Amino acid sequence: MEIVVDDLKGPEVAQLIFDHLQNMTEHSPPESIHALDLGELRKPEITFWSAWDGKDLMGCGAIKELNPQHGEIKSMRTSPSHLRKGVARKLLQHIIDESKKRGYERLSLETGSMKAFQPARKLYESFGFEYCEPFGDYTKDPNSMFMTKKLQPK
Repeated sequence: MEIVVDDLKGPEVAQLIFDHLQNMTEHSPPESIHALDLGELRKPEITFWSAWDGKDLMGCGAIKELNPQHGEIKSMRTSPSHLRKGVARKLLQHIIDESKKRGYERLSLETGSMKAFQPARKLYESFGFEYCEPFGDYTKDPNSMFMTKKLQPK
């Protein structure tokens, strides 16, 4: 698997992000959807990576810099044809490693509280993320769960 910084211009990535947003509407009410569209993912405070097996898109993930010490994981998604192959685990490790290189002291995320998001929560828990109060611009929401991990910079 090759993980690369992506400019979000390819049709495969556009389709994966579209599918991600569609999936969020199936499991969350509109006011509780915090997934970003392509335009929002292109903002300068966001770094977006895609994971490839040759020309086959395996998944994606991003970091949003909240401040020089704190990053937020965004847009973690595995392509349906690559589920249960360790794609999300490798992408998450890549994001954590990059966060440490940047000197972040903390990496946080928002995910859904519904059963559909349980596999994602278990993945984050396995990497040492702990549940926390809302951070950044988030507010308490029964449809959201917040997680954070303290980092030791490299």
